[in-house]
Amino acid sequence: MADEANRAAFLEIQGRMVETTSKLKHVQNQIRNKEGEKKRAYLTMEELRQLSDDTNTYKSIGRTFVLEPKSVLMNEQEQKFKESEIAITSLQASKEYLEKQMSEVENNLRELLQHDPALARQIMSISVKLGFDQVSLTGFEFEVLMLKK
Repeated sequence: MADEANRAAFLEIQGRMVETTSKLKHVQNQIRNKEGEKKRAYLTMEELRQLSDDTNTYKSIGRTFVLEPKSVLMNEQEQKFKESEIAITSLQASKEYLEKQMSEVENNLRELLQHDPALARQIMSISVKLGFDQVSLTGFEFEVLMLKK
C-alpha cells in the first residue's frame, strides 16, 4: 500500500516538475523576446534622434512605406520601449514565482526519495531496463541520455 502511494506521489511530483519546467522555459523565452523588442526600439530611437526634424521619415506597414513625421515615429518607439520594460518586469516576477515552485517540487522529490530508497532504486532499474545510458539526479531533475547504437 505505502509502495503504491509512493509511486503515485512520485508520478505526481514528476508531472508537476515537467509542467513547471515547461512554464519556466516559456517565460524565459518571452523575456528574451521582450528584451529583443526593447533593444530594437532603443536602437531605432537612437537612429531617429540623429536625424534633423525636417528629414522625411517613413513607417513600414507590411510592404508599404508611409511618410510619417519624425515625432510620431519617436513616440511609437518610446511606447514600444516602455511596454517592453513593463512586460519584462511582469515576466521576471512570474519567473521568480516559477523558480520557487520548482524549488518546492525538487524538495518534495528529495524527501520522497530519501523516505523511500527502494523507490529510487526501482526508478534507476526501470531506466536501465529500458535501455537508457545514464540517469542522473543533477538538481533533482531527471536527465535521461539514450544509448546511440
